[in-house]
Amino acid sequence: MSENNKELFRKAKHYLVGGVSSPVRAFNYVGGSPLLIKKGKGAKIYDYNNKKYIDYVLSWGSAILGHSHPGVRVSLKKTIGLGLSFGTTSGLEIELAKTIKDAIPFIERIRFVNSGTEAVMGAVRLARGYTGRDTIIKFAHSYHGHADYLLSKAGSGLATLNIPQSQGVPLDFIKHTIVAPYGDEKYLDSIFKKYGKQIAAVLFEPVGANFGVVSADTHFLKYLRQITKKYGALLIADEVVTGFRFHFGALSSKFGITPDLICLGKIIGGGLPVGAYAGPSKIMNHLAPLGDVYQASTFSGNPVVMQAGLSTLKELKKSREDYNRIENLAGHLRYILEKEAGALKIPLKVNGFGSMFSLKFKEKEDFKKFYKELLRQGVYFAPSEYEANFLSFAHTKDDIAETAKAIKSALGKIRVR
Repeated sequence: MSENNKELFRKAKHYLVGGVSSPVRAFNYVGGSPLLIKKGKGAKIYDYNNKKYIDYVLSWGSAILGHSHPGVRVSLKKTIGLGLSFGTTSGLEIELAKTIKDAIPFIERIRFVNSGTEAVMGAVRLARGYTGRDTIIKFAHSYHGHADYLLSKAGSGLATLNIPQSQGVPLDFIKHTIVAPYGDEKYLDSIFKKYGKQIAAVLFEPVGANFGVVSADTHFLKYLRQITKKYGALLIADEVVTGFRFHFGALSSKFGITPDLICLGKIIGGGLPVGAYAGPSKIMNHLAPLGDVYQASTFSGNPVVMQAGLSTLKELKKSREDYNRIENLAGHLRYILEKEAGALKIPLKVNGFGSMFSLKFKEKEDFKKFYKELLRQGVYFAPSEYEANFLSFAHTKDDIAETAKAIKSALGKIRVR
């Protein structure tokens, strides 16, 4: 007899820290035992009790085509049959780089790595090496991975667990990181006037995804482009979440912003671990082996990952109309949430952009009750109000209709006290 969720999680806690390999998965924010997922297909996932859920987490936004897409799966089987890892450049790596470059025209050179965190670390190091400066600016509640110098007021799991700054990070490691309030031009003006010749780069997300969904302020983003050019600092777009999420390319480009460097991840790996940073040759050529900025990795450009990413981007390119379709579905879902909460006079703020959305109840206990009832009815949202939810190309009108029924029922349970 196969083990069920509770038995497996009990075993997981014996071997894994907190029973998980990433903190938000532990369900500390909502309480109770977390989901353990056995398989997925399309917009559905299945736990070890064989219970089905409509999935709005989608491997934290990575699975834009849905789970186990047949085109991706078939291509992976062929690639795996040739070997798993060689530590060399492959044709698939070149083809994926070309596909990304064609979709994001300002890119001339790409460096593949294994995660979004690695991509941002590489981009920041490159910016410092290229400019000869040390200081970077990030915005409060933006999450750019778990590098030591980026874990101050970083949103995401830190906000979920109410950790303002991770222990184990010496103050010396963050002394060159300035955390600024997003959208405050006067504050940034004062920072650049004081430290302008020391600032190597400004990191930004076109749309925030780690303090709930934070919609783009395009006026502010254009201001960032202007002030970084004025002081000779680089502008780094962290598009690990947003790259290829809203259209076939970079979201910053859609807003008319051309950064100096861009960080990608999630979707470009087709569900496998990946990251990349990219930009014009004049900057990227400062990386070794052409330049003196060093970064290396055994598994970067892994052929299996490259094939997953390449197959995914090919499918996205063929089905571009689905971007509008899932944006409309997400908009309808946000409308249902607001309408049903309003009818019951439950304070609920729904933030969204395109195919992403997040929830924030006035009372945390309301979210907990709502969340657990959704799970009971087979709907899987992110287990924190600070995390984003996503739609995939596999989601249908029927999925939204079923989710709407669950939402109405779950909000009704909140009202019953």
